[in-house]
Amino acid sequence: MRSASNWLQLSFATSIAGLLAWHSPAQEKSVKPGINDQFRKPEVAKFVERFEGESREVFDKRAEVLKALDLKPGMAVADVGAGTGLYTRLIAKAVGQQGKVLAVDIAQEFLDHIGKTAAEQKIGNIQVILGKDASTGLPPASVDLVFICDTYHHFEFPSRILESIHQALKPGGRLVIVDFIREPGVSREWILGHVRASQAVVEREVTQGGFRKNSEIKDIMKENYLVTFTKIADARKPEGSR
Repeated sequence: MRSASNWLQLSFATSIAGLLAWHSPAQEKSVKPGINDQFRKPEVAKFVERFEGESREVFDKRAEVLKALDLKPGMAVADVGAGTGLYTRLIAKAVGQQGKVLAVDIAQEFLDHIGKTAAEQKIGNIQVILGKDASTGLPPASVDLVFICDTYHHFEFPSRILESIHQALKPGGRLVIVDFIREPGVSREWILGHVRASQAVVEREVTQGGFRKNSEIKDIMKENYLVTFTKIADARKPEGSR
């Protein structure tokens, strides 16, 4: 028979193991394996044509989206899933030289392109960060706003990425997500097949990650929504929970 002290030691060890398992990225399975394969070694020129053309709604409505971000000079902003840097450059100009933009992507090729175009356009307040599938790589409490445009549905490990974003935001910082409206019978077949989650699912995942929903805009685009959240103190407890 085990003594009381042995049971306490076993219980303590089990608790520690459970905590370590909870924090281990390996414990969360990919929600959509292979979704990012095309971005492992992207041909940048092809994506520039695809991402920065009038046929893409978030490009066509970039001025309206930028206005909705409510940017101020001097702000620090992270563009997570920056891709070819379309919004990275626009945001950098909006926050001015006293501000900064951290462009995060999992493809070094995209980051190299962002650095090159920023230099060509003499934009000096952009820093690139190579992210990982389960982490943005952003420093703690480093930004006022995190912007995610048509990228949330590419997160293989959304809860881990949201934890990383929560840590990167300053107290009261904002998270703005633009993504495709996924509604059977309404959305195109490509969206239904490509996009994992509806807006309701995305909002639930984000609020469970320690954010409060502030507002949403659907009328500036036909196929995309824009939702704004604010960071709350405890990433594990949505506001109002005990």
